[in-house]
Amino acid sequence: MADNAQLAQWLQAVGRGDEQAFQSLYRATSAHLYSLLLRMLRNEERAQDALQDTFVKVWKKSHTYSPDRGSPLTWLLSVARYRALDMLRRQRPETGMPEDPDIEALLLVDENSPGPQDENVTEEALAAVRTCLGTLQADQRRSVILAYYEGLTHQELAARLGAPLGTVKSWVRRGLMRLRECLVENR
Repeated sequence: MADNAQLAQWLQAVGRGDEQAFQSLYRATSAHLYSLLLRMLRNEERAQDALQDTFVKVWKKSHTYSPDRGSPLTWLLSVARYRALDMLRRQRPETGMPEDPDIEALLLVDENSPGPQDENVTEEALAAVRTCLGTLQADQRRSVILAYYEGLTHQELAARLGAPLGTVKSWVRRGLMRLRECLVENR
């Protein structure tokens, strides 16, 4: 995968309507984004649709990317993640989510899919997230995973976990704060 500087250049060029930069950005990041979408949506066709929607949004909104607020890949992953969450929320009445999410299954990259997930940097980042998730209290870890990998709202979390809404909000907030601290410490 291209480095952050190159990705940022492409994003800025896409914001100006540069189709060649858009193609380069797609080639460099689509496999990584597709892996995330496939893990979240658990359906190849829906993941492909979400990837297409993600890049349509990238084409339209790349001018809003600011390097001050994070890396280009983080911005792209956020766009993809929000698209997947939208799709999960729309489907929720039809299908249930697994009762107890498996951290490894949610965070591991499919070894058979080609792309940037094979790079050392990505593996190190996944290992850091896995390690840091392991440092959270059980309720915090489960709340963060259900909220961010399964797309549950705070109210849905409260119902699923049988806990008061305020408690669930605290678990998520404290879990995210601890996760951020841990990731900064392990840089």
